[in-house]
Amino acid sequence: MVSRENDTILSTEQAAHVRARAHWIRRQALLMAHRAGQGHPGGDLSAADILATLYFGVMRIDPATPDAPGRDRFVMSKGHCTGALYSALARAGFFPVEELTTYLQPGSRLNGHPNRAYLPGVETNTGPLGHGLPVAVGIAVAGQIDAADYHVFVLTGDGELQEGSMWEAAMFAGHRGLGNLTAIVDRNGLQQGATTEDTNALEPLADKWRAFGWEVMEVDGHDPAALLSALAIPAERRARPLCVIARTTKGKGVSFMENQAGWHHGVPSDAQLAQAFAELDAELQA
Repeated sequence: MVSRENDTILSTEQAAHVRARAHWIRRQALLMAHRAGQGHPGGDLSAADILATLYFGVMRIDPATPDAPGRDRFVMSKGHCTGALYSALARAGFFPVEELTTYLQPGSRLNGHPNRAYLPGVETNTGPLGHGLPVAVGIAVAGQIDAADYHVFVLTGDGELQEGSMWEAAMFAGHRGLGNLTAIVDRNGLQQGATTEDTNALEPLADKWRAFGWEVMEVDGHDPAALLSALAIPAERRARPLCVIARTTKGKGVSFMENQAGWHHGVPSDAQLAQAFAELDAELQA
């Protein structure tokens, strides 16, 4: 039997591994936006720890067999943040890391929004907000009907929750008792041009999800250990879907980007990229 002390060591090592992968994802996403001359770096940086936790600490996936029936499914509902998503997929082995240099180039498989017809590891096309959670609910319903063992994860933006389709899907997931579904909200508080609360207030957000029949956990979205604990699948299935509200910072790790709505879109200059890399590297070593 593994001792509790060894469990703690394993958890610490796993969290450190996830943190290193998140750092790599952040650097790559910024470099991709810089090369391409366009991108969504603010949301890429806020979601990096979540994606690193899923791909390198939680999901049962095999890049060698990306369509294996028993695989866990991930849907990137905030589909504009492809810098972070493609970086995670490449580092996980779904396609060569070198292909990241083609991001948004003519003929590239790495479009501004993910396309399942082009890339292994992409479960569904996303981009127009409000579509990813409904699709993920449908995948989870299929798994429930088939008594399948896979789990469905979906990452949503918080501004995206102002779409009515999200709450229709949430209501249906609660009604079906989809214990095989986990939604993660990248709760950075900003959307294009303003805060979510100034645009169309979401709080009390946790109470809203509970009212639709979901279990809810609120965590620090930049703490790999907290994310690993929240997203781990219990040995016995839950009776309800789970919403993990991950409190994050838009532009996390880069001082001039943090909490700045203007970096929803944006391209770092040469000097800004160098500063961002230096700050991210320093944070990893701290």
